[in-house]
Amino acid sequence: MAAQYKHKNAVVDVKLDTESNILTTFTITDLHPSAKTVASIKLPDYNSGKLEVQYFHEHAALTTAVGLKKSPAVDFSATIGTPSIAFGAEASYMTSSGEFTKYNAGVNMTKPESNASVILADKGDSLRVSYLHHLNQLNGGAVVGEIARKFSTNENTLTVGCSYLVDPHTLMKAKLNNHGNLGAFVQHELRPKSFLTISGAFDTKALEKTPKFGLALSL
Repeated sequence: MAAQYKHKNAVVDVKLDTESNILTTFTITDLHPSAKTVASIKLPDYNSGKLEVQYFHEHAALTTAVGLKKSPAVDFSATIGTPSIAFGAEASYMTSSGEFTKYNAGVNMTKPESNASVILADKGDSLRVSYLHHLNQLNGGAVVGEIARKFSTNENTLTVGCSYLVDPHTLMKAKLNNHGNLGAFVQHELRPKSFLTISGAFDTKALEKTPKFGLALSL
C-alpha cells in the first residue's frame, strides 16, 4: 500500500509493506538550483532515519547521506564526466569507529559501439576491467570480457560472455569464467513490461554436481 502527497516543492511518500513496516520519505526540491533534499525513516526502526542531499549538474553529480542516529554512517558519492567518459567515486565513513568502511573508484569510457570500464573496489583490494562491444552479427547483441583480480588472495578471474537478440521480444545471454562456471538465460517479453525468464548454471569442472535451473515471471 502506498500514498503520496505533494505541496509546492515538497513531496511525502508513505509505503506500508506486508511486514507492517512503514517507509516514509520526505523530499524537498528547489531549495537550491539543481539540488534536492530527502529525509526518510522506516518505522518501527527509529534508527533507520537518513538525511540525503543530492546535487546535479550537467557534467557532475554529488550525493551525501547521513544516518539520523547517535553515531551515524556518512556516505559520499560523486560522478563527473561527459557522455563519452566519466569518473566516479564513493565512500562510507563510520563516525563511531572513525574509519572508512568502504571506498571505491572507477572510470568508464563509452562509444556508440563499445563500452569499457576500470573499477577499483573493496577498499582497493579488488580491480575489475571490462569491455563490451556491440555486434550487428548478433542482431544487436554484444560480446563482453572481464578480468577481475583480488589482491589479498592473489586470485584472478576471467569471464567472457555474449548476448543475442533472437527477435524483438526474446533475449539470450551466456557467460563462462576460467573457474568453469557456465551460466545462461533466455528472457521473453510476453507483453509490454511482462517477462518470462528461464535460467541455468552449472560447473563444467564438476559435472557430477546437480545443475541449477530457475524460472521467473515478472508481470
